[in-house]
Amino acid sequence: MTFSVLVAFWAVSILFVITPGADWAYAISAGLKHRVVIPAVGGLLSGHLLATMVVAGGVGTLVANHPVTLSVLTMAGAGYLLWLGINMLVSPSTPHVVDEVQASGSWTRWALKGLCVSGLNPKVFLLFLALLPQFADATAPWPVPMQMIALGLVHTFSCGVIYLLVGFGSQVVLRARPAAAHLVSRFSGAAMILIAVALFAEQLLG
Repeated sequence: MTFSVLVAFWAVSILFVITPGADWAYAISAGLKHRVVIPAVGGLLSGHLLATMVVAGGVGTLVANHPVTLSVLTMAGAGYLLWLGINMLVSPSTPHVVDEVQASGSWTRWALKGLCVSGLNPKVFLLFLALLPQFADATAPWPVPMQMIALGLVHTFSCGVIYLLVGFGSQVVLRARPAAAHLVSRFSGAAMILIAVALFAEQLLG
């Protein structure tokens, strides 16, 4: 796996990271509680790491070694991206904060909830199943599982940076610039559509 492949993967995965969704909403709710951003984000990242290990441990390798399966999965992933992008353009999503009637002192509770939010999110597994095998090279010196783990760590690091910014900056964003998430959603929707079209074209022409 070359550095250019790693950068290309990051360019694709960061679009998912900056798209407002369940992880964003959870990070924002933790940010409004002030003291629990770090454990909440840590829980979210644990879910992404869990998904990485599951894919790299068997499912991803199986797909990478069967080109037909990979093509079908890529087409399915492209279809999902297209559907998601169109919906985001038509109805841009803005994270909403749910006012929870509970204390903000339990780091363990917030970490476990974060793990459930991301670890049980089928979109996370769909992302990894569609992207990790796509960027793994069976002929490279690195074993395919190690390549997928490296890619998953890149994605998880990006998630950590963005979610911490979202959590700690949630009050400023929601009160001073409430339209920011709306604009990011529209931009991400257009980018998703472009990626979907590129994946479809690659499969049809390749």
